[in-house]
Amino acid sequence: MLWVDKHRPKTLATLDYHDDLTKRLVTMSSAKSLPHLLVYGPSGAGKKTRIHALLRGLYGNTVDKLRLESKTFTTPTNRKVEINMISSNSHIEMTPSDAGIYDRFVIGTVLKEIASNAPLFQSKTGVPFKTVVLNEVDTLTKQAQAGLRRTMEKYTGVCRLVLVARNSSKVIGPLKSRCLGIRLSSPTHDEITSILISTASRENLTLSPALALSISQLSSRNLRRALLMLESAHTMDPDLNPSMQVPRCDWEEYIVRLASEITAEQSPQKLLQAREMMYELLTNCIPAGVIMRTLVKELMKNTDDSLKHEIVKHAAYYEARLNGGSKEIFHLEAFVAKFMACYKEYLTNLFG
Repeated sequence: MLWVDKHRPKTLATLDYHDDLTKRLVTMSSAKSLPHLLVYGPSGAGKKTRIHALLRGLYGNTVDKLRLESKTFTTPTNRKVEINMISSNSHIEMTPSDAGIYDRFVIGTVLKEIASNAPLFQSKTGVPFKTVVLNEVDTLTKQAQAGLRRTMEKYTGVCRLVLVARNSSKVIGPLKSRCLGIRLSSPTHDEITSILISTASRENLTLSPALALSISQLSSRNLRRALLMLESAHTMDPDLNPSMQVPRCDWEEYIVRLASEITAEQSPQKLLQAREMMYELLTNCIPAGVIMRTLVKELMKNTDDSLKHEIVKHAAYYEARLNGGSKEIFHLEAFVAKFMACYKEYLTNLFG
């Protein structure tokens, strides 16, 4: 089991930071009452950890008895859509954006099923509602968000919604107004350092504060990434030597290699190779937005200052198209092609 899961806090009382927020969540769980929630913040800030601790406070250990279900929905146009859901007797967790343009239909169908089973559920638990956790709400279509607003009002008596997002600005106003917003900020370097040392101690390891701080700084204040980097460092050096070189994530090294190759050569063959590399990243569940941002950061290191403004301008343009489109690989490839064209022109003007 990965350390990031093995040492995840189980209850609200064992959370390590954000004390004021913890008190608010403890109050809601102890009262067995929950409004619709919108939990948002950057990756690795602890959104999922807090939500599961809150659910455990509401329903007890029943939320730990999880089952993975692959459910097939038939749309009104007879199109079959398959969605993976994690559920217990008390809650359901799903990512409706996986259904693409059919996300609105999937959400409505799931909530209707919960409403039809409400009498049976209410007779078996002291909490008169089920909780539905919807991940990546900020990537839902506007139609799905508008439909979700009406659906959550219709079934508010039998279920509560916990909406999870990275960017609240991409959630429509009417939906935000019906939820209690909870913003989670990235943990500080001191907090991450403390958690890393504590995790190492539970694994009977000695982690120096200097190495813990180095891992924290490389993780960009992402606690999940920091724990994965610590586990990777332990694999490379079981003694965790304070002077060791902290390894980066494999996918980051892969993007570094991609940036280096498209900077070294600009040709149709290299563009095809770059497309294959980016497609491999996507198939390994690396989000397209993360690929774009990491690639731009590496390209900025490899290029002259006179080109950086141009790179950022094109990156912003294609990231906007990426967020609004459906075929992620097309927009990533278009950005790489644009970069290669700009860089080729720069080299031509430089060397004649």
